[in-house]
Amino acid sequence: MRRWSRRPEGANWGEFGDDDALGRVNLLTPEKVLQAVAEVREGVSFCLSLPLDYPGKSALNPRRFPPQIQYSMRGDDPAMCYPLARLNPGQTDVVCDDRVTLSTQYSTQWDSLAHMGALFDADGDGQDEVVFYNGYRAGEHVRGPRDYLDGDRELPPPYGAGPLGIDALAAACMQGRGVLVDLHAHYGKRREAIGYEALMQVLEADGVSVEPGDILCLRTGFDRVLLDAERDPPEGIQHEVCTGLDGSDPKLLQWITDSGVAAILADNEAVEFLPTPNPPAGRGAHFPLHEHCLFKLGVPLGELFLLSDLADWLRAAGRYRFLLTAPPLRLPGAVGSPVSAVATV
Repeated sequence: MRRWSRRPEGANWGEFGDDDALGRVNLLTPEKVLQAVAEVREGVSFCLSLPLDYPGKSALNPRRFPPQIQYSMRGDDPAMCYPLARLNPGQTDVVCDDRVTLSTQYSTQWDSLAHMGALFDADGDGQDEVVFYNGYRAGEHVRGPRDYLDGDRELPPPYGAGPLGIDALAAACMQGRGVLVDLHAHYGKRREAIGYEALMQVLEADGVSVEPGDILCLRTGFDRVLLDAERDPPEGIQHEVCTGLDGSDPKLLQWITDSGVAAILADNEAVEFLPTPNPPAGRGAHFPLHEHCLFKLGVPLGELFLLSDLADWLRAAGRYRFLLTAPPLRLPGAVGSPVSAVATV
């Protein structure tokens, strides 16, 4: 059923169906996967994920924490190096079993389409609602414990991202043709917002073309900044070095729409340059690229990917395309997920 009577300007709501919860991931068709497989010539694979305890501490985001690994229990006994002979004499098995508590968006991760919604009058009645991609509603489809537009009214469980959860992207497999844009090769660690004109100059200089259904991958060099910091990054380092996309540039946002990219990922914290270079005067999005991609187009965003080794290899080989395999965890209701991504060239 259609959940809106009006959609945001520039949105594609309804174009993949009234109940669609995948957005432009629908463009990862069998044909696109075959194009990606055709890029495999050497059989060489690259891990595109940081260790999940990077960046370290909570320097990039005070609400996200490193994973905490603990051992499981067998009654009162820790299940680490646990000999089953304690239960059944004569058995020679020794078992290790553990568990982890983690922030799903702490390290290399995908944002689901539930990560960023907006206040928007989707009913056309002059009253804003909290809505997400394709008109999915807060409190009905994406549920938290409070209704912030109704006096912080407490809501009963269940809570979670519902149909827009990260498990939808996991079921879609997130495999396709990656297209690497090496911003670091042109800007180094210079702190600069990359708008439409700058991005087009890089694409032209490197002979890179982007086609509908491709996964756009942006190397800024921030991954190596984090690795060099060895889990102890300075507070605010993400605002001091490396590039990001200028979400305040309407021409750049229009290019993302016109390009037909299925997803965008980067090795930096947010894909987009923060704080926004030209924040809106009055009403507007603090995260304009997130709003455009997640809320309007259904384009998932991947952050803190490990791209530099791959980028160096591709540049040396005179290539920029590869097979990308990057499914998130199939965790129902989650807003984001770690990912162990692989590039094969």
